[in-house]
Amino acid sequence: MRVSRRKLLCMAGGAFGSAVLGVRTPALASPALVGLKKLNIRTLSFDCSNTGEQLCDVDYWVEGKYVPEALEDINDALRDYRTDEVHPISTKLLDLLHGLSRKLDTDGFFELTSGYRSPETNAALRELDAGVASNSLHMKGWAADISVPDRELKDVYQAALTLRLGGVGYYPDPDDDFIHVDVGRVRRWEG
Repeated sequence: MRVSRRKLLCMAGGAFGSAVLGVRTPALASPALVGLKKLNIRTLSFDCSNTGEQLCDVDYWVEGKYVPEALEDINDALRDYRTDEVHPISTKLLDLLHGLSRKLDTDGFFELTSGYRSPETNAALRELDAGVASNSLHMKGWAADISVPDRELKDVYQAALTLRLGGVGYYPDPDDDFIHVDVGRVRRWEG
């Protein structure tokens, strides 16, 4: 199994990296052996490009239950970085991302462009770009703009479409270079 540079940094950063970045990590233990597959655990990691923060190997669902402390960590990482407002992120969205990582055969590591957006931020973005939805699902914590290290954006887009769990937008512009996923109605578009 190939480990990306960012994943390696997350693994090496551990508690020190979390302390420096101010990111809380859940108290759940990870497998001690490399290659040991975690059963009945859903794990996600995020490299938040707009804040420079990383949230690594968060076990947000364990043995059939969501982990409240892990969800708080994810809510904080996916906050509106423009206003620092934190909002609950839909567990359906987290499960969609986990399913996408399994479909792509990755370790659940996502580069995050945008998670939650406050109504004020969304309105300001809409002023700059009419393509921003006035009722964006980002404002509910139901959407994320992401890419996946070591995967072609088109492949991530196609994999997300096959899940049929919500909306999927494709933004391959060099200035954007992300896909939008949400847990609203099933639809697709290119921006």
